Amino acid sequence: MLRDYQQRAIDMVYQWMRRHDGHPCLVLPTGAGKSHVVAAICKDALQNWPETRVLMLTHVKELIEQNAEKMRQHWPLAPLGICSASIGKKELGYQITFAGIQSVRTKAQKIGHIDLVIIDECHLVSHRAEGGYRQLLAELAQINPALRVIGLTATPYRLGHGYIIGDDALFDGLVEPVGVLELIERGFLAPLRSKVTAHRIDASDVKKRGGEYVERELAETVDTHHHNTSVVEEVITLAGDRKAWLFFCVGVEHAQHVAECLRLQGISAECVTGETPKRERERIIDDYRAGRIRALTNANVLTTGFDYPDIDLIALLRPTESPTLYVQMVGRGLRPKSRTDHCLVLDFVGLVQRHGPITDVTPPEKAGDGTGDAPVKTCPDCAEIVHTSVKQCPACGFLFPASEPPRWKLRDQDIMGDQPETMRVTSWRWRVHTSRNSGKEMLRVTYYGSLADPPVNEYLGIAHGGTAQEIAVKRLFTLARDGGMDTINLTQENTLSGVADAMQSVPPPSEIDYKREGKWHRVVEARWPLAEPA
Repeated sequence: MLRDYQQRAIDMVYQWMRRHDGHPCLVLPTGAGKSHVVAAICKDALQNWPETRVLMLTHVKELIEQNAEKMRQHWPLAPLGICSASIGKKELGYQITFAGIQSVRTKAQKIGHIDLVIIDECHLVSHRAEGGYRQLLAELAQINPALRVIGLTATPYRLGHGYIIGDDALFDGLVEPVGVLELIERGFLAPLRSKVTAHRIDASDVKKRGGEYVERELAETVDTHHHNTSVVEEVITLAGDRKAWLFFCVGVEHAQHVAECLRLQGISAECVTGETPKRERERIIDDYRAGRIRALTNANVLTTGFDYPDIDLIALLRPTESPTLYVQMVGRGLRPKSRTDHCLVLDFVGLVQRHGPITDVTPPEKAGDGTGDAPVKTCPDCAEIVHTSVKQCPACGFLFPASEPPRWKLRDQDIMGDQPETMRVTSWRWRVHTSRNSGKEMLRVTYYGSLADPPVNEYLGIAHGGTAQEIAVKRLFTLARDGGMDTINLTQENTLSGVADAMQSVPPPSEIDYKREGKWHRVVEARWPLAEPA
């Protein structure tokens, strides 16, 4: 049985595909159950069009196994095959094939006619017409020009490109049915909490290549005895009675060194890296799940496909410019837990400040075309123009002052973005709005503040049906009542434009508290001036 938001996600994808000729990217938060959505789409396709052939692609065997398992749960007799060298199967003759991209990237002719391709973790698909995914899809499209592709990801952007739609990108539009905050409020995900750490690791002097830190230099900066011992001591102090700690480290040696520091402090700890043999890795993770190991350190392996709900502490020791990697790391703590109601995130490298709270992650900027301003500064003594990285002027010898260290403003729970912003309202405007995704009409109220304040929009789907309509109608009645309107007519005869006109006559609130949720706002509270006593 699908959850309501999972069914909503599927309905929105179908609606998008009916309205557009391209390929949609379905955005679902970590822990939302993408594998259940994939299974339902596959089942729908074959039951409605029995000759359909579906290819499900991803990049790691753990995701292939998880997706195939959920497919069998939804449809035990599904005509399902698996093609993955790491799993040891090469089954290509089935109507539904779950495959690793490395195993099939050159096998388009052997795969043959495919009607639908579903790509999990689709942010890994190149935004240029290159790479394994794009090569395979181009060859499959030659076999079947009507091929459609559905992508799924929690992070619809790529470092150096921004959002994975438009231009030469594979995907043509984003479908965003649900956000992290809604899933947490409804109990489907667990909240994260963050604390300011006393020890801080500054990687601002590490060079970057392709927009990301050069890993060798990053490891030299982060993996020091001072950093490792200080971090471990602070984690032990802040952890309390938490039982399952997960450390994200820069590289293999860093992960090993942090595990050694933990063991020296009496904490049962193991290390998992890409070099860990398969059986040893499985033993370590089994011991971790069973509680025989308290702390697990890793380097670049436990970000996707690793699902252990009871992780209750995450230590971030790996600086990254990639918001995708940031979301993948902290996302390991979002699953609901059996022994606590949250996961503590200890951010020693400033990722929350860099990328934003998990409810409102800042996507990477699109790489420039080389026509923008060069990163330069001017010497105050001789006016020589030099690169921003220069510390001493080559013309006159002036020593530029050291750059200020990064500002650490993190407060408890900032990783959830739970601190609302307040705006003094000068006016509001009610109107009818048509959703570009669903085509449905709804009410939109825009709150205006001072000239310096960006407008805040609130959407009320009072004609959408189901739970969404109930919530919207309740919100509408609250705004009308608190603004001084005794009643508002929502009968069939009253149009949305009529409701908007009626609400426009209501005095606006004097102040609102609101939160940013991705591209949208959520108004937490609207306040009107207290009536003066008679």
